[in-house]
Amino acid sequence: MMPGATCGLTALMQFHLRHVQNNSYAGVPSAVEQGTGMLELDCHLTRDGHVVVSHDENLLRQTGHDVTISSLNLEDLPLYKDRLEVTFNAGHYSTGTDRKFTLLEEVFRKFPKMPVNIEIKEDNSLLMEKASNMVKQYDREDLTVWATVDCTIMKKCRRSNSTMPYSFSMRRGLQLLLLYYSGLLPFVPLGESFLQFYLPRIINRTYIPEERLLKNSMVIYLIEKLTMRKSLFKHLANRGIQVHLFVCNEDPDIEAAFEAGATGVMTDYPTLLTDYLHRHRSQD
Repeated sequence: MMPGATCGLTALMQFHLRHVQNNSYAGVPSAVEQGTGMLELDCHLTRDGHVVVSHDENLLRQTGHDVTISSLNLEDLPLYKDRLEVTFNAGHYSTGTDRKFTLLEEVFRKFPKMPVNIEIKEDNSLLMEKASNMVKQYDREDLTVWATVDCTIMKKCRRSNSTMPYSFSMRRGLQLLLLYYSGLLPFVPLGESFLQFYLPRIINRTYIPEERLLKNSMVIYLIEKLTMRKSLFKHLANRGIQVHLFVCNEDPDIEAAFEAGATGVMTDYPTLLTDYLHRHRSQD
């Protein structure tokens, strides 16, 4: 990893991230006011070429309309439901007055100093190019992170803009574990600046996965044993690589993430995390 690649982000994050619920703009200003150190935004491209912030490409869950963002112009996007289940807190619902989808550019323009984690979920070169150009336009290459689970998409993101810090893809994460357990990790250079994944203990409790394999409690137990290694997280932190665990929407989960050595916790409830940090800092 290039020296100083994450310095702009590291100084600002201070263990506090915000997964803006369903990626609507309504939650952004309040999250920033409450001390959020980073916004996690999923991005998609409309038919007329606008980069829209939305958790899903298909809008059925979020709006009740079975349409995709890529099939519609910006002005034709439906509104969010007025009451929407929180993705990572099953059985709980969020409401808001601003039900319109927002543009990535709007977030960049209104919060120029806020670090943003851009997750690209679809293999769309035009989307990557537009996001990259926007990052350059607003002079925030040291404040914006490429993120995706797909290694092919990540390679294309990096071709679009190789100066932005980036996170481990799923394949690279598995390679990281192999290097760790083989003892070779200290001797292998790493280009990534962030390791981000689900806190295993939330799966099948606050987060109900669609994948059948992840519904098996033994599988989750093994994932937790293999991934939640304090020595691994400490090694990465010593190399300047941040470890973010998400989505932690209850105090015990926040505590478990920090005890494991995470440098950042992602939540849908910034007030919850702020209160937790204040309590524990005062105890220290």
